[in-house]
Amino acid sequence: MKPSTLDFYFDYLSPFAFFAWLDIGELCEKNDLKLRPHPVVFGKLLDHWGQLGPAEIAPKRDWVSRYCLRYASLHGFEYNPPRFHPFNPLPALRLSLFEVCGEQQQTVIQALFEAGWIRGEDLGDVDNLIAILERTGIETGGLKQKITNPDIKNALIKQTSNAIANGVFGVPTMIVADQLFWGNDQLEHIQLLLDGNDPLDKKEAHSLKSRPRMIDRKKFTEKGRGR
Repeated sequence: MKPSTLDFYFDYLSPFAFFAWLDIGELCEKNDLKLRPHPVVFGKLLDHWGQLGPAEIAPKRDWVSRYCLRYASLHGFEYNPPRFHPFNPLPALRLSLFEVCGEQQQTVIQALFEAGWIRGEDLGDVDNLIAILERTGIETGGLKQKITNPDIKNALIKQTSNAIANGVFGVPTMIVADQLFWGNDQLEHIQLLLDGNDPLDKKEAHSLKSRPRMIDRKKFTEKGRGR
């Protein structure tokens, strides 16, 4: 059966999520998919799976900066990262919940991504977030108070917990036809799947997945220290 939805998991902290967002709408429209955005807390994904973020590894942080500048140049759009990075993404993520912005959700997400990653605005300041939405023509009355509501805070926690339960370990992640795709470079693979031309051999993939581990890095390190 042809899939009808695509779930998009993102955090405004990630330039890769922004890059994917630029093209995901067109892919969904082309394939008659309903786009379902899910704001999630990237830091909680990292904590759950025991990872470090790119900004926490100095050489990787530098590589990401160069990659993003090249990517923007090659794809012909202006790239100007948020004024502060990392920043507190919780207000922006809460503002982007369907429970907060309803049918305007995609407009809100577009406005915040553009403000942060093209115009270099501060995405961690609540007043600036509201100003961004007001400039976009979005009715913001009561939003600043609404995102402090415990129910809204719990809604973001639930989104993040559901993402983890679905195997989401990073952003951006797209799930379509029960297949998980991670990264802004995965749209071509998604299209192959939707076209019925997915080159993935599921039996081979299962075989690789089920191969036993010979060594555990953490245990090996601890053993080495004990010598």
